[in-house]
Amino acid sequence: MTQFVFLRSFALACLVTGLAGTAVAPRMVYAQPAGTVRALPDFTDLVDQVGPSVVNIRTVEKASSRSGGSSGMDEEMMEFFKRFGVPIPNIPRQQRPQRPQPDEESQPRGVGSGFILTSDGFVMTNAHVVEGADQLIVTLTDKREFKGRIVGADKRTDVALVKIDATGLPAVKVGDVSRLRVGEWVMAIGSPFGLENTVTAGIVSAKQRETGDYLPFIQTDVAINPGNSGGPLINMRGEVVGINSQIYSRSGGFMGISFAIPMDEAIRVSDQLRATGRVTRGRIGVQIGPVSRDVAESIGLGKAQGAMVTGIEAGSPADKAGVEAGDIIIRFDGKPIEKVADLPRLVGNTKPGSKSTMTVFRRGSSRDLTVTVAEIEAEKSASAKTPEREEKPRASAAAQQIGLAVSELPEAQKKELKLNAGVLVTSATDAAARAGLREGDVILAMANTEISGVKEFEAVLAKVDKSKPINVLYRRGDWAQYALIRPGK
Repeated sequence: MTQFVFLRSFALACLVTGLAGTAVAPRMVYAQPAGTVRALPDFTDLVDQVGPSVVNIRTVEKASSRSGGSSGMDEEMMEFFKRFGVPIPNIPRQQRPQRPQPDEESQPRGVGSGFILTSDGFVMTNAHVVEGADQLIVTLTDKREFKGRIVGADKRTDVALVKIDATGLPAVKVGDVSRLRVGEWVMAIGSPFGLENTVTAGIVSAKQRETGDYLPFIQTDVAINPGNSGGPLINMRGEVVGINSQIYSRSGGFMGISFAIPMDEAIRVSDQLRATGRVTRGRIGVQIGPVSRDVAESIGLGKAQGAMVTGIEAGSPADKAGVEAGDIIIRFDGKPIEKVADLPRLVGNTKPGSKSTMTVFRRGSSRDLTVTVAEIEAEKSASAKTPEREEKPRASAAAQQIGLAVSELPEAQKKELKLNAGVLVTSATDAAARAGLREGDVILAMANTEISGVKEFEAVLAKVDKSKPINVLYRRGDWAQYALIRPGK
């Protein structure tokens, strides 16, 4: 309010100054080119066109006295806390408003949105909207209500498909996400906080936004709040281009950053859910990490791209294809891997059993490997194993210069780690320690040269320019990664 008053006072002061006869510098006004002048968009026709296809979804679950009753907190707010990462307030139980909770009585659980995908009753929404529900109530804009049946839900993409027994329904038109442009106007329709058929609008803020989830999101500044989840994101042609799913918030309220699931990915998932009730994805059995600019330049890759293989699951498709720790996967089935998140997405969208060509960058050159994609399964946790230590040998002068002492890798440890070569780090100090190396690591390659043993290590070290960073590929437990030793620092 203070800021508003200040702005008004400033404008009034300027006006009074002008009336008093004080000289005011002339202000040049330039005409805008005709091609850049655009009227603000009118969403009324879009609302009439798409509005009837948007539904409200209420979820119901069985309440049991065993839980001691509900906290009484508003259900929409509980969904808000759960979905958007806001800590649930720690309200003392005696201060919480309590409601009667008869045994096994159906109680409202949450509210969300959805939209009619086909005229015969298939409805698309978010997986988190229907998760844990014993019953779904789907309400159309004409106030008709239907019991919904969950056809399938995929938590990885947060997409769910619901079926209601109805025909002749107004289905949405699905848009081409590839045509969507940053800065383009978009509109959302949903039920924020249970307020049905609420329309909000904004622009596309970014595409292919990585948030750590399985999919790249469409980022917008459309006002999205709890209850909007599962509703459509609509372009100016009246086509659905995304499913509103998440917001970014520090305060718990809308802050101008919303995320929608791209419709092309959602359709791919819904097709599988409709056919089999579940989603199958491909896997090749590698652990991966990003490629930094320093590492890319040091190994001759040129630019920071691809996904670096830090670990390989024994007996996995990647293991059988000959993938090695330290490989940089730069293409999969002919598609470039620009960033590390691209690989799991491309592999996941590949049908299990398919043979795919994978291009890897290894020790200065690229090579193609053929891998047979398997079906994804629960991730296995890698457990670091501590190798047995042998008596530490003295380091050579060259090795001392970079702070390393190494020994031959014992045969038992080679067999345990499934390695054919490498040397064991017995001491890491100075430049080597600053690079992150430590005792027990296994050096697999140095300066883009595979290290078969101590003799090879010393020979490579003698040739490298120690005034420049030296790239080292090493293994720690089940994980491999690069380090850059800078002897001059």
